[in-house]
Amino acid sequence: MVENIKNFGKITFASLAIRNFRLYFIGQAISLSGTWMQTIGQSWLVLVITHSGTQLGLVTAVQFVPILFFGPWGGVVADRFDKRKLLYFTQSAAAVLALILGILVATATVQLWMIYILAAALGLVNALDNPARQTFIMEMVGKDNLSNAVSLNSTQVNLARVIGPAIGGAFIATLGLAPLFIFNAVSYIAVLIVLKMMSARELSPAPVAQKAAGQLREGFNYVKSTPVLRDTLLMMAIIGTLSYEFSVILPLLAQFSFHGNATTYASLTVAMGVGSVAGGLYTASRSKRSALMLIAAALMFGATMLLSSAMPNLEFELAAMALVGFFSINFLALGNSILQLESSPQMRGRVMALWAVAFLGSTPIGGPIIGAIGQYFNPRWGLAVGGLAAVFAAGLGYWRLKRDSRPSLVV
Repeated sequence: MVENIKNFGKITFASLAIRNFRLYFIGQAISLSGTWMQTIGQSWLVLVITHSGTQLGLVTAVQFVPILFFGPWGGVVADRFDKRKLLYFTQSAAAVLALILGILVATATVQLWMIYILAAALGLVNALDNPARQTFIMEMVGKDNLSNAVSLNSTQVNLARVIGPAIGGAFIATLGLAPLFIFNAVSYIAVLIVLKMMSARELSPAPVAQKAAGQLREGFNYVKSTPVLRDTLLMMAIIGTLSYEFSVILPLLAQFSFHGNATTYASLTVAMGVGSVAGGLYTASRSKRSALMLIAAALMFGATMLLSSAMPNLEFELAAMALVGFFSINFLALGNSILQLESSPQMRGRVMALWAVAFLGSTPIGGPIIGAIGQYFNPRWGLAVGGLAAVFAAGLGYWRLKRDSRPSLVV
């Protein structure tokens, strides 16, 4: 029994034995908690100012419009430049933007149009940051440990989803919104410190693509001609557009369905985060990755979202959101691993940029839709639409897998 537990721990946390990734993991633990604090703080700030689900959806959409339009170019940049140096720039820029928002709130000068501008600016930063961060993991841990590192990184994101909103709710209730945004700005310093501490000799940088005409088109053509990449991104685009709009639907669910406050919103986010941590650790302990496993994860993600839309009270809703979190991270980690492992090193930045477009860049389309459904019909319907989208994506993925008449990809 003890030996089995030791083996489980050794397999589950294998990539943390690598010093550079361990440093990165520690820095992200601090920074991501601040990021989730800002997510809950910005959503609540918009609701306090506007009392509008549509405005909340629009602000969220504006933050991701740059990823939709400029995300593929971010992938080209990630393939052309040193990932570590690029992360110095993007993390510093994000810190400055969080500090500006904190100052505006502290001086009571913040207005809705200012939130729109800062959200759009953060979106531009993330268009560069996302492909750089995703592909930097491979450079730290190598191909053999990539799946494990991706799963642990996804687990960490969702552990921060537990810690960040809990701290954020306490900040809002006791100190107010301004200290919350300022804390997030300071948290980025942790990432800059660990990037500096890393050993360059222990990194395995991908070959830098030389500047040339047509590199963006080359990336699109590469994905189009590689069925597993194309189909995985298609599923992610459907689910990213309508299912992963939790920053829009959860505040509405807290305020209008359960007649709660910022603490209620934080509780829903924490519950989902707890489930995500469990799902991430489970995925990290699994050695195989397959297209069929990805389809099953999408199906279960959709089914648990539909279940959560029907919960009669907050206690049952919290339990259902934990299940949603479990299968959401299972789907994300599987998809991320498959995309990186099946991409050539010279194309990996562009492929992961398209992953960011499908997952995050689709928010400008889905955010206002889910926000409007939540406001004018019922937040529960917003969850149900997301669940149906995930079930549809699973069905589409299975149909394409069978149509291509190829065995399930195992990596």
